[in-house]
Amino acid sequence: MSGGLLVAGTTSDAGKSVVTAGICRWLTRKGVSVAPFKAQNMSLNSFVTREGAEIGRAQAMQAQAARVEPTALMNPVLLKPGGDRSSQVVLMGKPVGEMSARGYHGGRQAALLDTVVGCLEELRSTYDAVICEGAGSPAEINLRRTDIVNMGIARAARFPVLVVGDIDRGGVFASFFGTTALLSAADQELVAGYLVNKFRGDVSLLEPGLDMLLGLTGRRTYGVLPFQHGLGIDEEDGLRVSLRGAVRESVVAPPVGDDVLRVAVCAVPLMSNFTDVDALAAEPGVVVRFVDRAEELVDADLVVVPGTRGTVRALRWLRERGLADALARRAAEGRPVLGICGGFQVLGEHIEDEVESKAGSVDGLGLLPVRVRFAREKTLARPVGAALGEPVEGYEIHHGVAEVTGGEPFLDGCRVGEVWGTHWHGSLESDAFRRRFLTEVARAAGRRFVPAPDTSFGTLREEQLDLLGDLIEEHADTDALWNLIEQGPPAGLPFIAPGAPPAAPTRTKEAL
Repeated sequence: MSGGLLVAGTTSDAGKSVVTAGICRWLTRKGVSVAPFKAQNMSLNSFVTREGAEIGRAQAMQAQAARVEPTALMNPVLLKPGGDRSSQVVLMGKPVGEMSARGYHGGRQAALLDTVVGCLEELRSTYDAVICEGAGSPAEINLRRTDIVNMGIARAARFPVLVVGDIDRGGVFASFFGTTALLSAADQELVAGYLVNKFRGDVSLLEPGLDMLLGLTGRRTYGVLPFQHGLGIDEEDGLRVSLRGAVRESVVAPPVGDDVLRVAVCAVPLMSNFTDVDALAAEPGVVVRFVDRAEELVDADLVVVPGTRGTVRALRWLRERGLADALARRAAEGRPVLGICGGFQVLGEHIEDEVESKAGSVDGLGLLPVRVRFAREKTLARPVGAALGEPVEGYEIHHGVAEVTGGEPFLDGCRVGEVWGTHWHGSLESDAFRRRFLTEVARAAGRRFVPAPDTSFGTLREEQLDLLGDLIEEHADTDALWNLIEQGPPAGLPFIAPGAPPAAPTRTKEAL
């Protein structure tokens, strides 16, 4: 069996995903074969592996950091929220049904422990090291009995736990101490220490606090990572455009042409795969923003209606906010609109949905000659094709089946005038196609914008991953981290009172 490590966090968005990716890239550069793993992920930002399995995009990004092909083993349970209280459960890359939060945490989650442990064991038998990412905080004591992603998987695998804290939020010392002190004695035995993330300033000013934390907990800090702009690669959820930060906040080449190109992305409810616009934001001279008001579409050269987990809900939202009328006016004026996946579906004429929203027959915006019927079986695919005379690759994740009755063919969707629609996510990452598409948009918008001839989205992504590896290598104690991965948690770690509160008896596995 290989060594391993669980990267936990004091909170959601503490930096677990990027730290996990950074450790993977650091180890890979040292010649270690490594795989990422997240037992359970809750995200609307997902990816399709080559074998047709749906996993979180964060795990796909971490696999790229490790220079290995992503598989369903790396994210066996994916939860895709469909509302405040229910999610679609995706098991080993395939949807198995909708479940309420109470139903999932009330029994189904614990029953999945054997599956996730089996996946982890298979990865450990193949790779030198497995770097696991936790979810939220390990100190969510209301969920501990059925936990399979934080201390549950750490206990099952006897992995050491590194707790990441975002000092930019404030209160990082209290968060480290409190996270540890709310765990049971058996869980605390695995908490090896801490990693400070997003520090600004002179590290020497932080050291007295780190020394006090060591004295209070008996656990060392394994590194202090500086605040670095533009590290939001493939976020699980949110509105940040990951590569825009890196390009705009570094030395930026000016636009090649005389004009910039303004892109407005409709921030629809349950927006999924918002990373589709990252490749646009990576282009010099392209400004991307998320919008939720009709007046914000007025000066946009391109409007993108992105994917969504709630197509009918998004359609209603567009109408309520006046965005639907604004999109119709754009289409009539010959101004560019791009719909992707759920965004493509809302641009069609008609939707028949007895699966996702169960709304039945619903009229679409009528901007494209498309009729959509929701099937119970989800389409998961990695299509390859061509558009605008250039090769294109993408991936599909949708229940809606589109019947295209007119227009010009476009990536298995269609185009009418300057309204484009496709189910393909990720198509804009194909560099030559993206340049041709932006040239078409600029022409229709009357902008003297010229795409840069040498922007490579893949190269930018690799540079980002190397930057993550550099942060770990330069600002963490890598010798100590490798000892953790290879040898497990240090012996004799002290118990910090009060520990977890007593829990009611449960029938879940003892390893939990």
